[in-house]
Amino acid sequence: MTEIDAALVKRLIRTQFPQWAELAVVPIESGWDNRTFHLGDRMSVRLPSAPAYVAQVAKEHRWLPALQPHLTLQIPAPIGLGAPGSGYSWPWSIYGWVEGEPADANRIHDLGRFAVDLARFLVALRSIDARDGPLAGAHNFHRGGSLAFYDAQIRQSIATLTGKINLATVTEAWDAALATSWQGPPVWVHGDVAASNLLVKEGRLTAVIDFGCMGVGDPSCDLTIAYTFLDRASRSAFRDEIALDASTWERARGWAVWKALITLAKHGDTNPRGQKGTADHP
Repeated sequence: MTEIDAALVKRLIRTQFPQWAELAVVPIESGWDNRTFHLGDRMSVRLPSAPAYVAQVAKEHRWLPALQPHLTLQIPAPIGLGAPGSGYSWPWSIYGWVEGEPADANRIHDLGRFAVDLARFLVALRSIDARDGPLAGAHNFHRGGSLAFYDAQIRQSIATLTGKINLATVTEAWDAALATSWQGPPVWVHGDVAASNLLVKEGRLTAVIDFGCMGVGDPSCDLTIAYTFLDRASRSAFRDEIALDASTWERARGWAVWKALITLAKHGDTNPRGQKGTADHP
C-alpha cells in the first residue's frame, strides 16, 4: 500500500480539490486507525490506514452534520469527501479544523466541571433520534453492542496474563458485565470517548472529535472515561449527570476491563503512549 504521508495528501488535494492545492499539509500525531494532517490553517485531512476503518468515512459524512445541531460541544464538520487516487485505495475526508488540545489533567481548570460538561454532551447525544442510525457492528468494532462479542478474546487475554493480574477480580468484573444488557431502545454512542478525543481550550472541554466508532446501541461503552481519566470526585459528578442505571455501569466497567486486558496482553510491559488501537484491537 502507498505510504500515507504529506506528499500523498498533497497529490490527492491537487487532483481532487485544486482550490486548496497551495495550502500547507502538515502531519498531526494520531492513532492507528486514521492518519491526520493539517491542511492550511482551517482544515484537516483524515485518511483510513486499513480496510477496517474505511466504512467510517461515509458514516461520518452522513451523520455528523445531522448530529451537530443537537449537541452541546463542537464536533468535526465534514467539508470534502475524497475518492481513491494517486495510489491510495480508499475514500478519505476533509474537515473543518477543530481548535483545542487533547484533554490532560494539567490543561483542565476544574475536572468536576469537565466531567459534567462531558456527561451533558453524552446525554444530548443519546437523546437524538436514533431510529435510522447505524446499529453496532463491524463498522465500529461493536461499540454499543453486546460485550459477549469479545468474550473469547477476554478469556484468552486473562489466560495470557496469568500471574500478572488478579484473575479473580477481573473475571468477576467481566462476568458481572456479561450478566446485564441494555433494556432500552438503541441510542447514539460516540464509541471512543477517550482523553485524546476530548479537546480542551482555556481549561474547558470545548469539542469532541473522532466519531469513527459512532453507532446506535447500548450507551455503556461511552462511560469508560470515568475509569480511565476521571478521579473519584469528578467520576461521581459524571455519574450523577449521566443518569444511567447500575447495570449500565456494570457494563461500562466491563468495557474498561476489555480495553485494559487486551492492551496489557498485547503490549506487556511497554507503554504504547498515544496509540489508540489497531485494526485487530481498536
